[in-house]
Amino acid sequence: MGILESMNIGGKALRAHGNRLDVHTKNIANVDTPNYIRKIPVLNATDDISFHGLMNEMKEDVFGVGTLPYLTGGVTFSGSVEDPTLGEKIYKPGHPDADANGYIRASNVNPMVEMADAILAQRAYEANLALVSITKAMAQKAIEIGR
Repeated sequence: MGILESMNIGGKALRAHGNRLDVHTKNIANVDTPNYIRKIPVLNATDDISFHGLMNEMKEDVFGVGTLPYLTGGVTFSGSVEDPTLGEKIYKPGHPDADANGYIRASNVNPMVEMADAILAQRAYEANLALVSITKAMAQKAIEIGR
């Protein structure tokens, strides 16, 4: 894997985890919003890196040519899905969002879960930022050696 491929993978991961952090931030901001439904970010691998997928790649490359398969890797943000759990019903007959019986549905966002998920997304973002920085330093050293 070359330097440009490493930068590309790191850049895709930075975008994906940045979007993931945005979703968690919006959830935290809407903890007390009635009828708000929590969003769950969806991340997908860009390559099939399962054992079965790797064996299929190797079947063609290693045994035919004698080289290991080239997997680009990376992660992409595929959007978000709504959490199917329901928020608590609260009796507020004068509320504009109340149903015919006077109940509103509270948000189904658990702030502790969202904070933990946001911290995980932040750490993943920081790890990929370090990957990009290290790759940049390696490229600069290669240029210095070439002079």
